[in-house]
Amino acid sequence: MKDVLQQIETGADRHLAELKEFLRIPSVSSNSSHRKDMERCAEWVKGQFEGIGLERSEIIPTAGHPLVYGEWLGASGKPTLLIYGHYDVQPVDPLDLWESGPFEPSIRDGRIYARGSTDDKGQVLIHIKAVEAHLKAHGKLPVNVKFLIEGEEEVGSDNLDAFIAENGERLRADAVVVSDTAMFDRDLPTITYGLRGIVFFQIDLEGPNSDLHSGSFGGAVANPGGVLARILAAMKDDNGRVTIPGFYDDVAPLSDREREIYRSLPFDEDRYKKELGVEALSGEEGFSTLERVWARPTFEINGLLSGFTGEGAKTVLPARAMAKVSMRLVPDQDPDQIATLFEQHLRALCPPTVQLRLTRMQGGKPCLVPIEHPAVQAGARALEKGFGRAPVFIREGGSIPVVATFSDLLKIPTVLLGFGLPNENAHAPNEHLDLSNFRRGIVSVAHFYDELSRTSL
Repeated sequence: MKDVLQQIETGADRHLAELKEFLRIPSVSSNSSHRKDMERCAEWVKGQFEGIGLERSEIIPTAGHPLVYGEWLGASGKPTLLIYGHYDVQPVDPLDLWESGPFEPSIRDGRIYARGSTDDKGQVLIHIKAVEAHLKAHGKLPVNVKFLIEGEEEVGSDNLDAFIAENGERLRADAVVVSDTAMFDRDLPTITYGLRGIVFFQIDLEGPNSDLHSGSFGGAVANPGGVLARILAAMKDDNGRVTIPGFYDDVAPLSDREREIYRSLPFDEDRYKKELGVEALSGEEGFSTLERVWARPTFEINGLLSGFTGEGAKTVLPARAMAKVSMRLVPDQDPDQIATLFEQHLRALCPPTVQLRLTRMQGGKPCLVPIEHPAVQAGARALEKGFGRAPVFIREGGSIPVVATFSDLLKIPTVLLGFGLPNENAHAPNEHLDLSNFRRGIVSVAHFYDELSRTSL
């Protein structure tokens, strides 16, 4: 590994320059005006694959944004690793809260600020540069690798599952590695072994055929905004539990070992509140903060819209109201079943004074990978070499639906090696990535390939 690590060290300035190139491409997948940027970004990733010496690289069109595939399969008799990531990014709104341009990478205090820096371009490039270092040092890799980098993760990966289902042989591997999660804290390497699933809906309520004068009609006509507010308020009880009948029936309880691991983590609740700018925390009674966000399901309101929201006053009784809501799910909840239970509950709560329209927008299964799995343990050894200390094991409150797809369709486990930090503003203004973690990430991933080559899977 000495020659590999030397390649990483000597290439550090170039790696940073290439990261800036990657981040300058405004690959916002949810905005049709960025379609050409998405294509340009896919071409950039393909160019990286060609430049580092992969045996095969191609752009694969989909009904939406393209996939980028690359492979190097010259390690006969060694494990095959599927490396997944995404090149698309979230929208940048609100733009006025950015301290520098979201697509003009800026370095401040050892951090690089730009949309996609931590989610997920910086972490994708970590793997590309680790592969490059091995190939430059030895002309070969210790394991076989297949890259699958998509452009629709931030909009639900609508075309990915079908591609995986239709290309099982091409994607056949012994394990998957994903770097799209965060470390528990600075200087604390982390392996995420569980993710929550998700169900996402848009709720639309319609009342009168147009907005009305609230003085002339208020009290006689149902206000869709008020109806929606009452429905949403009824989704949780005073103890923080979701009220949907059957919602908790299949929730897998935490093991005693997991509770012990969480209690041992250096979690400071006062610091947590201070960083978030809140005076107090809330949630389901009977569970710690970490248990609530990692291992308990929840219902959240993600957006609300109704009536007049401009400057000044307008006494309107709105004709419509809309909410976007999500439910984070845990093992062993099924997204389709939860979606059905939610629809039934919402229709039962909705009065006949308004018309209800429900749109299911996305969903994904929760997942759990055993900590003892050989691939996970190889990751743990690699992180210890890269950071100089043993990693901690955590779950993640967010969702990466494709991880469950890899398990269901390809029957392979996923190792989640994340190099972001919890406060790096993924999905928010001033997203950034700690450059020391970018460098240590490349070193750790290079060690991971080496460790995996000596692991029986």
